[in-house]
Amino acid sequence: MALIRSVFQDELDSVSQSLVDLCEKVSGTIQKATQSILTSDLKLAEEIIASDVTIDDFQHDLDARIIDIVARQQPVASDLRALATALRMSADLERMGDMAHHVAKITRLRHPDSAIPAELHPIFDALGKAAEKIAKKTALVIGTRNTDMALEIERDDDEIDDLHRQLISALVAPNWKHGVETAVDLTLLGRYYERYADHAVSVSRRVYFLVTGKFA
Repeated sequence: MALIRSVFQDELDSVSQSLVDLCEKVSGTIQKATQSILTSDLKLAEEIIASDVTIDDFQHDLDARIIDIVARQQPVASDLRALATALRMSADLERMGDMAHHVAKITRLRHPDSAIPAELHPIFDALGKAAEKIAKKTALVIGTRNTDMALEIERDDDEIDDLHRQLISALVAPNWKHGVETAVDLTLLGRYYERYADHAVSVSRRVYFLVTGKFA
């Protein structure tokens, strides 16, 4: 029985590490996607768009492993909660990758022109850095199950929300001069960064629930 339990624990640890790896992948994609949109780098945008397939495949393989573990081990109590929570987290992480993918697609759509007016580059630079920071912290939360850090992520999300409000204020200002098409692009981009961070918050809340049995 001790050997069986040891093997099962190794499988649980492997699932947790895969979630960390997936989170690190999506933190890299948002950084590159931001660089692509700020520099109109088509090659980099295409790289991010192509990498989304790899992220999707990784998530699908992880989900299949989790389901296989449940079928074979028939876990109960905290072990079942950990695996069920892992399925939900993998879906959130995959969606974070999708948000970076969407940012890169706007780079490609507007190339060789820039989708972002020069005066709004600082906001998007800050959005990219804040999103990457949140994702990296989320990877640490998954790996360490640090509940204090999990709660910090929700506060970190406030920075994204504040930047998003600044962007919307610029779009509705009376002196907006870049037209409807650009306004639509920027509205979508702002939403992508906001949703990216929201999914990270969702993951952190699931870790908090996994450790404490309570909702944050």
